[in-house]
Amino acid sequence: MEVNWSNIVPLLLAVFLGGVIGLERQVHDKPAGLRTNILICLGSCVFTMISTTLAGSDPGRIAAQIVTGIGFLGAGAIMQSGASIHGLTTAAGIWIVASIGMACGTKRYFFATVVTLLAVLTLMLLSPVDKKLSKDRRE
Repeated sequence: MEVNWSNIVPLLLAVFLGGVIGLERQVHDKPAGLRTNILICLGSCVFTMISTTLAGSDPGRIAAQIVTGIGFLGAGAIMQSGASIHGLTTAAGIWIVASIGMACGTKRYFFATVVTLLAVLTLMLLSPVDKKLSKDRRE
């Protein structure tokens, strides 16, 4: 049996890009780390690839179900502790990683890479700003 590399490339890129975001989350000791982000990105890629190749399927319907399922995962990451809420960034990260997987599944590689870069820059560069603003608000 011959390997169809055009089907392998999106999967490998989804693993890599999900891993980039997952590594950033893992380094900062967040709940959804390396493995979780890779699996979310890879799963979204697989479902998207399947939806675009099944005869008679509506890729839009399957994409909508991916978004719904990811919303369920994200909701599970959000916790309320007294007056404060934790996990919103984790939930948003899960959401963006799924969209990156979907972009890989439709072979929009450059777009997926740019979104990953923007997400990582947002997580890394804006974290100190967010902490400063939260501290100022509490005082």
